[in-house]
Amino acid sequence: MERIEKYYEQIKDLIIDTETTVKIKDYSKNKVMLENYYEIGKLIIEAQGGEEKAKYGNQLIKKFSNRLALEIGKKYDDRLLRKMRQFYLKFMDEKWASLKAKLEWSHYKELLPLKDINEIKYYMDITVKQNLTYRELHKRIKNNEYKNLSEETKLKLIENKKPELIELINEPIIISNPSNREIIKEKELQKLIMENITIFLRQLGEGYLFDGNEYKIKIGTTYHRIDLLLYNKKYSSYVVIELKIGKLKKEHIGQIETYMNYVDKEIKDIYDNKTIGIILCHRNNKLLMEYCSNPNIVTREYIFN
Repeated sequence: MERIEKYYEQIKDLIIDTETTVKIKDYSKNKVMLENYYEIGKLIIEAQGGEEKAKYGNQLIKKFSNRLALEIGKKYDDRLLRKMRQFYLKFMDEKWASLKAKLEWSHYKELLPLKDINEIKYYMDITVKQNLTYRELHKRIKNNEYKNLSEETKLKLIENKKPELIELINEPIIISNPSNREIIKEKELQKLIMENITIFLRQLGEGYLFDGNEYKIKIGTTYHRIDLLLYNKKYSSYVVIELKIGKLKKEHIGQIETYMNYVDKEIKDIYDNKTIGIILCHRNNKLLMEYCSNPNIVTREYIFN
């Protein structure tokens, strides 16, 4: 009993330290919170008799949370203490050290239910690189972004090899439509994207810069407009995006290939890589894409949120 009391007092002291830091030291509160929650998780496991025993039963956690509710506040219930224990078990390995403090507790709460270590690392990496909020991270996990990657791409990520730009383009692409407007024209779809262009670029992956929408080009004596022209600084490549309301058709492939060829010949620098083409459509046609000979063209479905 004396041993358990000792663990309880240590946990209580760490919680009080966390609460104090959050109130008066805004610049370091996240770091202190994560360190203390991690340490609390470790203490809970030790109090329960080790990692194996900690997997079974939560009676001690319930006892601690009841006392903490009376002495500190109801915030520290058994559910939160279980998350702290899970936090320690999942991230006790030293390989997480460089990433741990870069995320917030709200991010970790989204990551804790995941079981695949490689999936967790993927979401941690994109959260740090793209400065995702926990709500943005939640949407990416909910839409199975990692699971939708090809096995070849996953293997490259595990082996720390650089995937091709095309391999990292998510599906589906989520387009915010808060008022649930009925979209019947490409220009309306383009407008929705432009209203949240930063979020849209993040979904495509890392390193995208916006170059223009309705980007005007001249082929012979005829003017054409590229729906969206982007540049990926990480891969040194222009990206042409064409928006389609309905199902993918063969003429859409020919159209975007023409625009890509124009960008390669008239716009891109000699040091840039070949232009990538993305057709965003409401319904994909994977059978049609099997006959597309240009490996730099991909199609992705979009959904409204």
